[in-house]
Amino acid sequence: MELYDTLTDLLRDARGKDREIRFIDGEHDESVVRFAELWDRALALLGSLQARGMKPGDELIIFSKSNESFVIAFWAAVLGGIVPVPVAVGISDEHRLKLFRIVSQLERATLFTEMGLLERLLEFSRNRELQDITTLLETRTVLMSDVEEADHGDVFAATPDDIAFIQYSSGSTSDPKGVVLTHRNLCINIRAIVEATGWNADDQSLSWMPLTHDMGLIGYHLSVLGVGMNHAVMDTNVFVRRPLLWMSKASELRATQLCSPNFGYKHFLKLFQRKGLADLDLSPVKLILNGAEPISWELCEEFLQALAPHGLKRTAMYPVYGLAEATVGVSLPTPGSEYSRITVDRHSLRVGDTYRAVDPADADAVSFVKVGAAIRDVTIRITDDEDETLDDGVIGNIQLKGGSITERIYGDPEATTELFTQDGWLRTGDCGVFVDGQLVITGRQKDIIIVNGQNYYPHDIEEIVARLDGLDLNKVVVAGATPKGGQTEELIAFILYRQALDDFRPMIRDVKDLIGEQTGLEVDKVIPVSRIPKTTSGKVQRSKLLMSYFDGEFDDVLQQLQPVDAAPAATDEDPLVAELETICREFSKDRTIGPDDNLFEVGVSSLTLTEIVLAIDERYPGKLDISDLFDYPTLREIAAFLTRKSQ
Repeated sequence: MELYDTLTDLLRDARGKDREIRFIDGEHDESVVRFAELWDRALALLGSLQARGMKPGDELIIFSKSNESFVIAFWAAVLGGIVPVPVAVGISDEHRLKLFRIVSQLERATLFTEMGLLERLLEFSRNRELQDITTLLETRTVLMSDVEEADHGDVFAATPDDIAFIQYSSGSTSDPKGVVLTHRNLCINIRAIVEATGWNADDQSLSWMPLTHDMGLIGYHLSVLGVGMNHAVMDTNVFVRRPLLWMSKASELRATQLCSPNFGYKHFLKLFQRKGLADLDLSPVKLILNGAEPISWELCEEFLQALAPHGLKRTAMYPVYGLAEATVGVSLPTPGSEYSRITVDRHSLRVGDTYRAVDPADADAVSFVKVGAAIRDVTIRITDDEDETLDDGVIGNIQLKGGSITERIYGDPEATTELFTQDGWLRTGDCGVFVDGQLVITGRQKDIIIVNGQNYYPHDIEEIVARLDGLDLNKVVVAGATPKGGQTEELIAFILYRQALDDFRPMIRDVKDLIGEQTGLEVDKVIPVSRIPKTTSGKVQRSKLLMSYFDGEFDDVLQQLQPVDAAPAATDEDPLVAELETICREFSKDRTIGPDDNLFEVGVSSLTLTEIVLAIDERYPGKLDISDLFDYPTLREIAAFLTRKSQ
């Protein structure tokens, strides 16, 4: 693949290729945009934006549930020298606050969205008395429905060093950091990804990753567009509600290129193991890129074994490593090779330790998947805490250099300085080791918790928990843990507590409820501890608490804190409400959700809420969507809504 100077050049070249983008919004709800049509529609929208006064250097926040509208708006901005800023549409208050934090950081922001989303944003900002945000929403918003027909806009003569777009961090609990990506960064990384994967114009890709995520946007739109590949983009919410549709569409389209982070395989398998799929042919699949969060060897094996009867090859599993600060791609394996792992002693994973291989059956064994070698124009080094390079086989900090590495965090010189070493290497915050020429990711330097592909910072969650009566930051430690044989990371809250265990039970619910309400995260365990280990300088040693957890030191306590009785049977007088209670009990672990509990405030994750909605939809097809929960957040209100829809 040739190296383009700018994304504008990439799209200009792509419009001459007889290829298409398929937008999948449901089993029978699809639309198609030809590459040539994409250029024309983007220019038309650009004309409308320019008629409203937008000019090169302005920022366009793209906040849309429609992938097709997102893509058109993204390219309209790029062609006009306007800086696109993708922001995910979430269901929690923290997602809205993240958007507002981004708006506050940008210099000349305009919001591109749809009426329903704007109304909810305005209601939220007014209720919080965020006058500056309210004013901006009222005066600097472009609604999709209001975009009028316009002459084609004027294409901006971009240079490789101009900003192509700003990729904001995915976490919703802290001030988001905007990674500035230039046209040069993107074009270099796109070429490297295409070369490393062996993608070509005869391939067909299918992705359900959100276009607000770097893998979704850069990996499975910009890169495949550049190589001239037909590609399909499935709405993420459709995948979450209908995970089996992912493989059904892959079979129907004879897709050769797929992708998913860890949680996607687990989500798919939950339903696939219950219902299965008939007439599925996955033999055309060459690669399934697996990244965005820690990769579970066990889950990969389960997924491959489940789909092997349908023609999925073991060589299709393709674990990769990347991050937004490096555009997206950093290391990829050799296509066609079977993925592999190392199994090491979990007690020898500190920076400076030589990794010690153990038998997978060992009680202290933990498996890590090899994620290949550095791609073109990226150099990887492993260092100690003083930024000195370590030998192969020694665990250390992963640092990067290359043409795809960002040069700055938007509007934050301090964060930019912290991001780089004195000799100019990017600090990834990840730890790893080289084994047989391949990179292995062993953990994270900064204790970042990754849940469903999103980053969360423990301190931010700890500040939320510290709002509870009787607690403060010195008594709360939050950490992410992937236990032996585990497939996804657990969220664990350790609470300093030295009183009777029976009196701790209300604290468990309070912690889970508050974190769930504020972040949409589901806490797996709340553990009372008699002390919180700290360094001599007073820093919390999360790793020691986690090691104690892995070693079983809290097993007796957790056993004692198990609910004494099973969750009570649903007894509501309304049979539909009682039925909904029963459905909730299936997915909400140890949580009891009552008829009048607000589903956003009961401490269950957004994914669990989606699973509940999916189960309801199975019994009442087409009657309830996840977005309906905004208006009907309790089981009693949902029951009334379903009754009205059925009349």
